[in-house]
Amino acid sequence: MIRHIVFWKLKAEAEGATAKENGQKMVDAFHALEGKIPGLVSIESGLNFGKAELGNGDVEYDIALDTTFRTKEALDFYQGHPEHQAIVSFVKKVVTERRAVDFEF
Repeated sequence: MIRHIVFWKLKAEAEGATAKENGQKMVDAFHALEGKIPGLVSIESGLNFGKAELGNGDVEYDIALDTTFRTKEALDFYQGHPEHQAIVSFVKKVVTERRAVDFEF
């Protein structure tokens, strides 16, 4: 099994919306992928509630994504899948920073 975890910092405002609004759009879009991509076992995403305000630029990250895949090939398939790429296109417009880790377990 493969775990793919990503953290993002959001712009305070982008695409006509606040960081919180854009973060929720990301969460909803990621959750909508469940059951649509072969090899994607689980997907969870959420906004960081440990901060007073999203998009404030401090050291914490605003949103997290935790996904599990059957194989490395399934992760690769997910990365290139058109529905995932549509989310990536939006994400690139609303984030300032991204960190990711992939590991096998």
